[in-house]
This record gives sequence, C-alpha cells and structure tokens, in this order.
Amino acid sequence: MMRFKFFLPIAVFVLFLAILFDSLLHDPSKLPSALVGKPIPEFDLPPISGPQARPGLKTADLAGKPGIVNFFASWCIPCKAEHPLLLRLADSGAFPIYGINYKDKGDAAAQWLQELGNPYSRIGADTAGRVGIDWGIYGVPETFVIDGAGKILYRQPGPLTSTDLETKILPLLKQASK
Repeated sequence: MMRFKFFLPIAVFVLFLAILFDSLLHDPSKLPSALVGKPIPEFDLPPISGPQARPGLKTADLAGKPGIVNFFASWCIPCKAEHPLLLRLADSGAFPIYGINYKDKGDAAAQWLQELGNPYSRIGADTAGRVGIDWGIYGVPETFVIDGAGKILYRQPGPLTSTDLETKILPLLKQASK
C-alpha cells in the first residue's frame, strides 16, 4: 500500500505531462468544422435596419452560384481589419458576398457599413445568434466558402488576410465555378 501512495503522484504528474505535450503538438488556430462538405443549414433571417439595409438572407438565396458567407459584427475589431479585403472582392464582382450580422444591437451594423462601405449583396440579422450556432461558428469574423449547390467547401475562422484570399478562398471559388 505504501508503494501505491508513492507512485500515484508520479503517475498523475506523468499523465499531466503527456496531456500538456499532446496539446502543444496541435495548432490551436485550426478549429475543425463539422459542416465542411455538408449542406448549408436552413435559416431565414430578417434584414438589418437603417440606410444600409438590403434584403434579408435565407438558405435559398445562397443557391445557384459559388460565393462567400461572412459572419461579422460592428463591435468586432478583427471584422473591421478584414473589411477592406471584402470590399475589394465585392468591387471585382467575381463572386457574391453574403453577410450575417451576428448579435448586433439596433442599427449599429447599418451605421458601421455606412462608415466603412457595404460589400454584401444580402445581409441577414442574426440578433439572437441562433444561425451562428447552426453554422458552428466560434466567434466573429468567420467566413465560409459555398458552392452553387448549397454545400460548404471551406471555413476560415478569424479575420481574412490577403494570403487567405489568394491561396485558399479564390482558388476554391474558381474551382466551384467550373
């Protein structure tokens, strides 16, 4: 019994070290998405309010052409950082960008878009965050690449960068257009 009491703390410490080293080997920025390769979740969102209002957004609006679905919020600093990339992509007219405004209050999103510009062809207001849960987002911003058949091809957690756009997102959109 005395040996067991001696080896128990050592065994617990070794187990702790094994868990620690295992967690160090995984990249925390690579958050998996169970929805990649699966159909877009069913949803029907009202439009945002204010002068930047566009029609609301629902699942059926995403069918027919490859595009991007971007979850954003006016209170999100990284959303502001990625916004110029979305504007540049929207200006090219190559692919539609759909916005889902996540947990914003009142017309905050409309004011934000009026100041920064609006890259979205349609925007839905997910004020309760339910659609975000259905899409499996961890936070904002998050961007999804979708094909014309209504399937999710890729998920980008966090803000987009020029590298992400050029090496991951645009190639997927071009391939889905064929």
